[in-house]
Amino acid sequence: MIPELTRRTAPARACSCPLPLPCECTYRALLRARARAVLRRTAGEPLLRNGHILAASAVLAAGLGALFWIFATRWYSAETVGTSYAALSVAALMSALGRFNLGDVLVRFVPRAGRHTGRLVLKCYAIAGVFSALAACGFLLLIPVVAPGLDFLRAPLLGTAFVIAAAGYSIFDLQDGALTGLRRTGWVLGENVIFAVAKAGALAACAALAIGTGILTAWAGALVLAILVANSVLFRHAIPAHQRADREGAPMPGRVKRYATADYLGKLAGITTYTVLPLTVLAHLGAAQNAYYSLAWIIADTFNIAVLSMGFSLVVEGAHAPERLPELARRMLRHAGLLVLAATTVVVVTAPWILSLFGPDYARYGTPVLRLMAVASLPTVLIIVAIDVARVLRDLRLLIGVQAAQCVLTVGLTFVLLPMYGLAGVGLAWLLACCAVAVPLLLTLPRWMRAPEGSRA
Repeated sequence: MIPELTRRTAPARACSCPLPLPCECTYRALLRARARAVLRRTAGEPLLRNGHILAASAVLAAGLGALFWIFATRWYSAETVGTSYAALSVAALMSALGRFNLGDVLVRFVPRAGRHTGRLVLKCYAIAGVFSALAACGFLLLIPVVAPGLDFLRAPLLGTAFVIAAAGYSIFDLQDGALTGLRRTGWVLGENVIFAVAKAGALAACAALAIGTGILTAWAGALVLAILVANSVLFRHAIPAHQRADREGAPMPGRVKRYATADYLGKLAGITTYTVLPLTVLAHLGAAQNAYYSLAWIIADTFNIAVLSMGFSLVVEGAHAPERLPELARRMLRHAGLLVLAATTVVVVTAPWILSLFGPDYARYGTPVLRLMAVASLPTVLIIVAIDVARVLRDLRLLIGVQAAQCVLTVGLTFVLLPMYGLAGVGLAWLLACCAVAVPLLLTLPRWMRAPEGSRA
């Protein structure tokens, strides 16, 4: 039987069947029209629109970053590529230690900061920049003990550049968080393109001038350029517009320090995992094997970065409309999961050909680890959505617990499996750890995927 609603709203006849109105053809046409309307509404919703832009930014930056490393492998030895990647990974770790994950804090609190937005962003910049620089200085002092292979960073010029790079990483991360919280995701895409293109051009210039530290020099120069461009947009346009729109006089966000501390501890676990593994490979298998691992990881991590970037849109929209959080989270989980499934299938099939772009040795040694880490991206989708839901809910136990568990399992399994299976053991460790964390989350999904109490988070 055709519902009464359909009878009242049925369109004029658009078919030639002899049945009286409303016929089954009319009913199907109405369903198609409603489906098209839902698709148009979904495509225009900020959750997926901004999520797609952020994911595109991450994927494009990763693709251009891969191009950078292709050039690097052509113009520099595998040993130079391996040590340079390890140095950049450590700079990222020092940045993570010092910035206290304030970029994600800005994503969570900028949407409701109103007239306090500028002060909140500048305060986060100052804290992150100073403490990242201090963390980098501490690492330089400990290099002989913790990473003898990076002893070249103790030279005065390179040491200074290393400290500046760590602080720059922090500002780069925070400016993305501020722009995302302000729903200026197009500028996030723009500054990532500027960074990627500038570092590739600078690398070509360094190689032409036979600069031995060209990889690090190009990276640092492009980072400074991207920071200048993004903050010009942020403080001249985005923040003033957001503050003018605050007609109700929103209060300064509260309990930021407690939230930031928990989020920092959780994120630090993840960043530590990403940084410890290349150092472990470097120490056990050498610089050349670390280069093969690093390139495979850069490709596989593109999926995780894309989902992480889309997840920021979930945090922003969940902060704006917390009562819709379960609906938004399920939509993000379905959407991101399908995208990652398709991308993973392509990478698993074409892994040898992708890595052959970097050279035959990269394809020979990197293919197994790339395939395993690509498959690990599937359970990672659920993990990332759970973390973003916890951010909106301020569920600090879930926020810390999920990331800490993944860190301990991944690092622990790597130490067990690396001696047994080489680089493939690292990929297997990633896959097993992600599955071990994702399965309990899937079984308890209705418990943590909920709306916060009250109408405001």
